[in-house]
Amino acid sequence: MPAKEKVHVSQLRVGILSIVALACITLIVFLLTGNSSWFKHEIPLHVYVSDAAGLMSGAPVRINGIQAGSVKRVQLSGETNPQRIIRIDFVVTQEMQKQIPVDSIVTISSDNLLGSTKLLAINKGTSQQYVQPNAMLKAADTREFDQLVQQGYGVLDSLQATLTKVQGIVGEVEVGHGTIGKLLVDETLYNSLQATVNQVQLLVSTLNSKSGTVGHLINDDTLYNQAQSVVNRVDQLTQDLQAGKGTAGLLLKDSKAYNDLDNSLNQLNAILAKVNSGKGTAAQLLNDDKIARQLSTTLDNVNSIATKINSGQGTIGQLLMNPQLYDELNGTTHELHGLLQDFRANPKKFLTIKLHIF
Repeated sequence: MPAKEKVHVSQLRVGILSIVALACITLIVFLLTGNSSWFKHEIPLHVYVSDAAGLMSGAPVRINGIQAGSVKRVQLSGETNPQRIIRIDFVVTQEMQKQIPVDSIVTISSDNLLGSTKLLAINKGTSQQYVQPNAMLKAADTREFDQLVQQGYGVLDSLQATLTKVQGIVGEVEVGHGTIGKLLVDETLYNSLQATVNQVQLLVSTLNSKSGTVGHLINDDTLYNQAQSVVNRVDQLTQDLQAGKGTAGLLLKDSKAYNDLDNSLNQLNAILAKVNSGKGTAAQLLNDDKIARQLSTTLDNVNSIATKINSGQGTIGQLLMNPQLYDELNGTTHELHGLLQDFRANPKKFLTIKLHIF
């Protein structure tokens, strides 16, 4: 075989091998990406929204969480209606077309809480009619949600400020500033607290023993027995009262004693009523100023007489204040006492009868 023909055969083999390798690479990419839409018929649809919310071309389209297609284009619509600012063109497979009723609602959602992966979510409706190619689906009204998100931004700002303050407080506590910081860091307060706990434990130990008054109150049965005895006496007294024994029992049970007491109270009320009305001597003493003035004058006279007696004026004053008069009276009393003794010893001496005849 000539050399020129060998070169052509070699080039043919290289070309065939390149084509086979390219086909293998294409097949591998197809298997890795899982994109089977190359062999499936796709139905174009579109929807208008107020905000793209970061949705990009190529994002997945899902019907109630099931993969149904992909987003082809996200662009401005050129309209002034706030709910039709953005137009999103997307496609779904022909099999999924039959699963999309005309009243289905389209929303822009995300795959995770961070919202980094956006997708177009279709919430399946209830109508019996299904969408046709190039149909427009209705988008969810997100105005209230947007307002809520805007309010959430304010809440997040406030929360961020609060967290900053909390971090500052925690920092102060960690370095031992303030009362809480002292509680956590300063060992002096811990030692004081430990000493207090020890004192409390000692007090509890003392209370558990019979040392001291409180220990006796807690552990000694004597006080309990005395209290029980008092309770028994009170119980016995209550039983006696209920049985009508004694004066108090009669007052509780005997209607006669009650009636007598009630009559006495009525009589006392009548007497007090008379006194208050000015009747009788007691009422005069309480209500009449004349008697009060007379009594005051009498007391003044008595005070004057007592003053004179204390100053030695008059016979009584001399008797009380003059010792000479007292001594003379005392001597006279002794002489009279001696005379009476002589009279008793010799009465004839004093009873001699003399008769004189004229």
